[in-house]
Amino acid sequence: MKLLVRDRNFYKTALFIALPVVAQQTINIGVNLADTVMLGSLGEVPISGSSLANQFFFIFNVLCLGMGGGAAVMTGQYWGLEDRESIHKTMALLMRICAVVALIFSCLAFFFPTQILSLYTNETAVIENGARYLRILAFGFLFHGLNLTTIIVLRTVGLARLGFYTACLSFMVNVFFNWVFIFGNLGAPRLEIAGAALSTVIARIVEFSVTFGYLLLVDERIFFRLKNIFAKVEMAIIQQFIHTAVPVIISDGLLTLGSNAIAMIMGRMGKEMVAANTITAVTVQLSVVFNMGLASTSSVMTANTVGRGDYEQAQQQGVTFLILSMIIGGMGCILINLLKPHVINFYNVTTETKLIATQLMTVVSFLVVFQTIQSVMTKGVLRGGGDTRFLMLADVLFLWVSSIPLGYLSAFVWGLPPYVVFFFLRIDHIIKSIWCIFRLRSEKWIKRVQIVDHIAENGISA
Repeated sequence: MKLLVRDRNFYKTALFIALPVVAQQTINIGVNLADTVMLGSLGEVPISGSSLANQFFFIFNVLCLGMGGGAAVMTGQYWGLEDRESIHKTMALLMRICAVVALIFSCLAFFFPTQILSLYTNETAVIENGARYLRILAFGFLFHGLNLTTIIVLRTVGLARLGFYTACLSFMVNVFFNWVFIFGNLGAPRLEIAGAALSTVIARIVEFSVTFGYLLLVDERIFFRLKNIFAKVEMAIIQQFIHTAVPVIISDGLLTLGSNAIAMIMGRMGKEMVAANTITAVTVQLSVVFNMGLASTSSVMTANTVGRGDYEQAQQQGVTFLILSMIIGGMGCILINLLKPHVINFYNVTTETKLIATQLMTVVSFLVVFQTIQSVMTKGVLRGGGDTRFLMLADVLFLWVSSIPLGYLSAFVWGLPPYVVFFFLRIDHIIKSIWCIFRLRSEKWIKRVQIVDHIAENGISA
């Protein structure tokens, strides 16, 4: 078997899927950058408050990524077999679950924002600002969740550009209303951090309206309509969702809790560390935007290939995506070092915060190579191949066994510098990358969903 894919059509298809995703992620990062820059002009407290409030939103966001990613394994393989009926039922089940989870998170954010923020920091000013932000953000959970999970699933059937269009519109809406409500322009009240939250909610409503308007009224690719949302979902689909998607949700959920534990460690190191990490996070997102596109592309293409039953090609594609992830990770390393001095000067923060941010970016420029590899493997190739139970272990084990204990000890017991603490908090990326490469080589990661096997054996097609 050839080691790498040499078919030009493979790379053309990959670009067709990846470019809209990359563009969408770039726009989303632009929204985050606009928020942090505008709030950063008000000082460390507002930017820290919004950052920590968004950690709670991040829990919900990653759960949505897990739900959408798990369902995408199923819909991607169904699409490879041209089974639209099973796609409809999977999407209907996904939307119902997402709506319930969103409402739970909305209630927690609205009624208990102070208690939630107190988990991340003990600084009163940061908690008060973050609580104002989170209580308003509570109204955007449902719209964001339904939009995000739907966009992820639609990528598996070749509708990748829709996410880009909605992201563009969301960016313009968010930036405009940030300018209006944060600073009190056009006669609007000056709401500062509350204005940033209000703008985000408005943007979420707009992107949801565009996505579902297109899906329910315009799309003729999968013909999903309003009646499909409320149609009966057979137990076979539910069982397959539990088998395939639930491990992804558990994995991403525990991974998110781990990330929040990391945020709690950083939050107790002072507002300077929180602000520096926020600045660093935006820069990292910019540097790995192509990685996000590659991870999504590899998941879609692998699922489609496995759904067709071409296991040899799936293995070949997996190795190709691994090599591409190494190249993109190296490019990200170079980009971070080039952007580092310019990005930090955007923010109106203290000299100490700028120094910490510079050190963090130096460390992350090294780690980004491993971050890219593990992301493409866990969120892309291996997930698309249906190896979700293995990933449940891989995603969680090293975070909780290595990163969090070492981060805690280095911060509060050993008293090491912030950049060393940051390295230990991300050390799981290195370990996970190596482990996933061995999993890829074993070829044990290719697992077709059971319903697809049944359809294939009986010659059933939608």
